[in-house]
Amino acid sequence: MTFRVASNQLQVVSPIEQLTVYHWGTNTGADYFCAKCGIMPFRKPSAPTQEELVSGAIRFEGWAINVRCLSELEFLGLPKVRIPGVDLNI
Repeated sequence: MTFRVASNQLQVVSPIEQLTVYHWGTNTGADYFCAKCGIMPFRKPSAPTQEELVSGAIRFEGWAINVRCLSELEFLGLPKVRIPGVDLNI
């Protein structure tokens, strides 16, 4: 489960240089993960394609946070938005 936050709302307390980065799709998005355990604490969502923008997609400039990596957060009460991955044009 991920939760999107604005760019200025992410505070990384461990050196980001110690994470591995995987660029996917259009190379505008990036997954940051631990090379030892494989957990992905956050990602930079990809930019919408021109076709997606024309269809009404909204550009997002922040981060998607894996809420399971946050301490002291009851994530079951957070709002949820279903994203049908099969419909994504990757």
